[in-house]
Amino acid sequence: MLYYNAGQQAIYAMISVNRRGDGVTAHNDGAGPSSDMRDDIAEVLIAEAALQARVAALGAEIARDYAGQDLLLIGALRGALIFLADLARQIPLALEFDTITASSYGAATMSSGAVTLSGAVRAPIAGRHVLIVEDIVDTGLTLRHLLDHLGSQSPASLRVCALLVKDRGVGGATAADGATASDLYTPAYVGFHVPDHFVVGYGLDYDQRYRNLPYIGILKPEVYGG
Repeated sequence: MLYYNAGQQAIYAMISVNRRGDGVTAHNDGAGPSSDMRDDIAEVLIAEAALQARVAALGAEIARDYAGQDLLLIGALRGALIFLADLARQIPLALEFDTITASSYGAATMSSGAVTLSGAVRAPIAGRHVLIVEDIVDTGLTLRHLLDHLGSQSPASLRVCALLVKDRGVGGATAADGATASDLYTPAYVGFHVPDHFVVGYGLDYDQRYRNLPYIGILKPEVYGG
């Protein structure tokens, strides 16, 4: 069960799908990706409806915080692409958005420890309020590189909105309320805290696959040899 409280509204999302997002049991007995990507999902962690509700709430919160300011969203490609598009449409401000490519995974399921940044941000940053839009914060290594890189360009403010934050020891996905950052490297806005599993969907991938799943799911270990 996912629980989310925004103002006076409570949303409950029961997640009982074990393998596929449509409730149909399917099997993949071999190693590697299946022809139907849903067969490779061990569990749906965050349903599509819960994702959309949380993104809408984040958009409303960001709109309140940045009202009357020159807001620039910078999405970390490729994983944050879908989240960036949905989030921007939930913020009724005259904002601008751009992207930067950042990665520390490659085709692996664990961070390599080496961060690659490419594709310079085209929008001017100096003197503007910049909000980095991230798909997931795992080790925090990529985020630190992004903050250092963009922070060197003299923004008026620099904060982070992360769809997912991976918490070691967490047993299930828990919606967050977007608490204010306690330090520079802590996201100011968080969608969900998730357990330490390899998750895909809604922009997140394994070897460039599964990004187009409409939900967040846990990938079966046999798919990646785990």
